[in-house]
Amino acid sequence: MSRPFPPRSSSPGSYVRVNGKIRAREVRVIGPEGNQLGVLPLADAINLARQHAVDLVEIAPNATPPVCRLVDYGKYRYEQSKKDKEAKKHQHANKVKEIQLSPSIDPHDFGVKLSHAIDFLCEEMKVKVTLRFRGREMAHKEFGFQQVQKFIKEITPYGHPDADPKLIGKGIVLMLSPLPRNKRAKNPHEHAGDAPASAEKSAAQPEPRKKPAAPTRAQERASSGFSNNPFSELEDKVPH
Repeated sequence: MSRPFPPRSSSPGSYVRVNGKIRAREVRVIGPEGNQLGVLPLADAINLARQHAVDLVEIAPNATPPVCRLVDYGKYRYEQSKKDKEAKKHQHANKVKEIQLSPSIDPHDFGVKLSHAIDFLCEEMKVKVTLRFRGREMAHKEFGFQQVQKFIKEITPYGHPDADPKLIGKGIVLMLSPLPRNKRAKNPHEHAGDAPASAEKSAAQPEPRKKPAAPTRAQERASSGFSNNPFSELEDKVPH
């Protein structure tokens, strides 16, 4: 006895009724060549499928009457699986990865964030860039916009902004989309070659050490991790 309802283990969208499992009294039949055969009683449609040595497969159960196709069920499932695989390939474009910046981000950290964004864009993903202001940084939002504009300039060969950066609450938000493959630069991380032999030779023979000079005030700031902090310049202007 055929089941009137799909099994619990299968999703409603993946269940397809075939032959005697079709419950409608009349169905609209599509022939093996894709031609319309009209509306037929279910018994006549099943007999027609047997004559062509194929199955009667319900492809549009919600139509009135339901639409059925004369096709080999194994071939039908194979075609559907190919369509599902093609659809999954395009799902990357719907994925969004987030990159977080700050107005006083270190140059090295900025490069790491940029590298991640390039990888995401080259994998057909969107990138959401978020820059957060903290404390006194809200008084100088221009520094945040400078960092975002710099990020846009560096990412230009791989993606483009969907719109201008916007100030939302205590941060700046920017959405980036990947460029088409024929206009997008190649991912530099996938084609990194080996270093030249001359470079390896020079690296194997390090230069003699020199006595370091006394660090300046700017170098002291750099060693403390604030080499790219624009707010340090504001502190120097404050009278003591």
